[in-house]
Amino acid sequence: MWFDIALNIIFWAGVAALAYTYLGYPLLLFILSRVRSRQVLAASCTPSISIIITAYNEERDLAAKLNNTLALDYPKDKLEIIVASDCSSDATDSIAASFAAQGVRLHRQTQRLGKTAAQNAAVELAKGEIILFSDATTLYRPDVLKTMVRNFADPSIGCVAGQLIYVDPSNSGVGRSAVSYWSYEVFLKRHESQVRSLIGVSGCLYAVRRSAYVPLYHEACSDFIIATKMVEQGLRAIYEPDAICEEQTNSRGDKEFAMRVRVITQTYNDLWRHRHMLNPLHAGVYAIELLSHKVMRYLVPVFLFIIFVSSLLLATRSTFYLVILMAQVACYLFALGGYLLERVGFHTKLLALPHYFLLANLAATVAFYKFLRGERYARWEPIRDVGQMTQAAATSSKVD
Repeated sequence: MWFDIALNIIFWAGVAALAYTYLGYPLLLFILSRVRSRQVLAASCTPSISIIITAYNEERDLAAKLNNTLALDYPKDKLEIIVASDCSSDATDSIAASFAAQGVRLHRQTQRLGKTAAQNAAVELAKGEIILFSDATTLYRPDVLKTMVRNFADPSIGCVAGQLIYVDPSNSGVGRSAVSYWSYEVFLKRHESQVRSLIGVSGCLYAVRRSAYVPLYHEACSDFIIATKMVEQGLRAIYEPDAICEEQTNSRGDKEFAMRVRVITQTYNDLWRHRHMLNPLHAGVYAIELLSHKVMRYLVPVFLFIIFVSSLLLATRSTFYLVILMAQVACYLFALGGYLLERVGFHTKLLALPHYFLLANLAATVAFYKFLRGERYARWEPIRDVGQMTQAAATSSKVD
């Protein structure tokens, strides 16, 4: 009897934790954004801007990126463009150098230390009051800079993140699921920004007040930890939905899985280094955001395991738990079926979502194992689908 009671408690605790992670936290954010929304005192302004494009072997896309950047609607005498090459071995450096007459500066690292190290070095060279970080594969709307920098008129703002729109021209199951997942993330970003601060940004489009930038350790996931670095200084990282860029999603599960393992492993390391920010008595609402959005999300595999094992043990005693167990088994079989069909090039909407859900949580599990083993990521190897920049260029007009 006591064993059954304990199993019931464990099962419903797992369900409650899972429900809070995906439903309760968004609801909490929505309510808080209505009762304690923090406004931004935005105003038209034109501070000097340094755009840093970090690149490693981006010969295919860099020229288009630089032409796009040079065409942005912003006073040219207040705009600086720096290409930070992390010891590229292709034509990246020569392409960047060919734009020197148009004001593009090339910084080549003397040693390949990774993206974050290249960013740190470029910031040291930058002269702008605002530092904007970009990827070589991301094209911007002409008004992006003016839209973003107006938020820096508010002295409480340390970082501004633009809106990344993912597109999936291949219409793959993984791509569609990634787009759906990102729509959910955008909801959280909007409301976290209103309540306190973002907990992370999209690395392809975010700007930082130069005076607030803190050099990061090389293995840091700069896209994530930059927001925490702002909050530590009493500043905010906010979301600017009108500053829009587009990128193509991964269309293959193995690429998405590898990317997620790398990013989550880096994030585990960042969370551990900044674990004091997980204490609500120290960081207030921001700690709740970190715990709910990151820690609870990465604990989902644990919640799923608890729910599965407890329902398995209770299934012989209750029809209700037997049905719950069968539903879980069916979902995992659907996910496996989606994976196998993708391997042979067949895409199906029915199996795409459970496949992606399992992929994301398996990546979190593998990343935690790598973190415990002390594995760290600093260098990065860009993996691009053929025609990615061309597609981005073609679709960018859709958001004008």
